[in-house]
Amino acid sequence: MKEQIKNFIAETTFIDASTINDDTLIFDEGIFDSMGLLSLISFIEEEYGVVAEDTELQEDNFGSVERIAAFVEKKKAA
Repeated sequence: MKEQIKNFIAETTFIDASTINDDTLIFDEGIFDSMGLLSLISFIEEEYGVVAEDTELQEDNFGSVERIAAFVEKKKAA
């Protein structure tokens, strides 16, 4: 899952996926902005069948590949 997320981020931002680590802070590093977040949410919904509620759209859940994967796993388990 983490590799799919990294590849999505890389394809969306036109950067090399190898520059993104599991703990890279994708917003703090300027890799993603609010429009990128919208694309990411759509990707997660389509790819994993997970719907993010408005209250869940926070850096704790989407700040890094690690956090995104943990969020998806938590939602799928619920």
